[in-house]
Amino acid sequence: MSTAPVPPTAPAPAVRLRVPTDEDALTWHRLFDDPRVMEFFGGRSAEFSAYEELTARQRRHDAELGYCLWTVTDEEDAVLGFTGAQPWPHTHYGPVGAIEIGWRLAPAAWGRGYAGAAARTTLERLRAAGVAEVVAMIDARNARSIAVAERLGMRRAESYTTPRPGQEAYCFRLEL
Repeated sequence: MSTAPVPPTAPAPAVRLRVPTDEDALTWHRLFDDPRVMEFFGGRSAEFSAYEELTARQRRHDAELGYCLWTVTDEEDAVLGFTGAQPWPHTHYGPVGAIEIGWRLAPAAWGRGYAGAAARTTLERLRAAGVAEVVAMIDARNARSIAVAERLGMRRAESYTTPRPGQEAYCFRLEL
C-alpha cells in the first residue's frame, strides 16, 4: 500500500461513513495502538475500555443529534479510522459549546486523501443537519491535520493551552 501524498488534482478516494458498532471499538483500539497515531493525544495508546465508551457515546450522538464520529471505511469496506463531529467534550477550556469536527486514521491511510474526503462528507451531513458552524481543535505541531483543516476551507481563529503540559492547540473555524 503506497503512502505517497495524493496530488492536489487527484480525485478524492471513495469513503463510506457509518455509525460505529461495538466491534469498531476493538478495531479502533488496534488501528490506533501506534505511537505515531497517538503522538498528539498524550503519546500513548488508550485502553480498550476507552474505545468501548467512545463508540457507545457516538451511537448516542447519532441517535440524538444526527451526527457523530463515524467509522470510515474504504471502497473495500476496510475500516480506516473515524471522522465526524461531536459537541466539544470539555467544559474547562477550548471552544465550549461548539461542534467539533475531527478525524483519526490509521497510518496506512495517511497521505492518501481519505481524511479530507471523509471530512468533506461530514461537512455535507452537518449542513443537512442544520449545524451552522464547526471547529477543529488541532495540536499546534500536527502539520498533517492543520493541512486537512485548511484544505476544507477552515481558518485559524484562536489558540488554547490544553491541560497537557506544554501543549498548544489551534482552533480552526468554518461557517456552514
